[in-house]
Amino acid sequence: MTASVTLQRGEVSLAVTDVGGDGPPVLLLHGLAGSSRELLPTAEALADSFRVLLMDQRGHGCSTRRPTDLSREAHVGDVVHVLESLAPGQRCVLVGQSMGAHTAFLVAAARPDLVDRLVMLEGHVAGDADPKSAAGLGQFFASWPPTFRDESHARELLGGEAIVDAWIADLETTPDGLRPRFDADIMERTIRAVHAPRWQEWEQLEAPTLAVFARRGMFASAEKDELLTRRPVTRRADLRGGSHDAHLDAFDEWISVLRAWLLSPAQRGALR
Repeated sequence: MTASVTLQRGEVSLAVTDVGGDGPPVLLLHGLAGSSRELLPTAEALADSFRVLLMDQRGHGCSTRRPTDLSREAHVGDVVHVLESLAPGQRCVLVGQSMGAHTAFLVAAARPDLVDRLVMLEGHVAGDADPKSAAGLGQFFASWPPTFRDESHARELLGGEAIVDAWIADLETTPDGLRPRFDADIMERTIRAVHAPRWQEWEQLEAPTLAVFARRGMFASAEKDELLTRRPVTRRADLRGGSHDAHLDAFDEWISVLRAWLLSPAQRGALR
């Protein structure tokens, strides 16, 4: 039975969904400007074999909207707090998309005692040297109105991509209209920290890792190759379709790849 839990860590409230299941624990981590809601279908597809947890990262969803600390270390500490609170004494599979993949990788690097396996969907560790990248994302989110009149208004302004469906489903109902569950300046500060390169942690990573990339994802071939060149034990899977949000627009293939890797005889034997 699905249960909602709120954990307090200092000034930050962390919203967690426990989908349940009797197997080893899996924690799913969403990307920038998303929330755990968009990963519920993935959670349901794993719940027959795992105990699945989802969390809204700080600044997102139903967790604290405007935390003071938006460092990568703060995000790592949040995940550690969730794991130690809800799956004490167990090693967890971490599955993250985009920024969530980056968070998951840093948790695995910092706390190998807590992480059994790592799956990164459309995630990378190289960062982005262009200071305009984070600013551009901030400007994009700042261009949204404070509230949308209704869902059709939101779709008219934001378009018809799969991620837009997720954004619209996550809008908060207020007396003034439908409000996004994040603030543009918080998103810009959050992604700016993600854009710092973290190769040292990547090369020292111990957890068995699957890197999944979509056909129309955001990374070039050379960027994908560099992950394996710098850490050859990494497994890689390339989806035949999908965008950067392949968990939404290439769902069946994503789940097939994810389940096949996690539940292969070798991987099943390693889970504990």
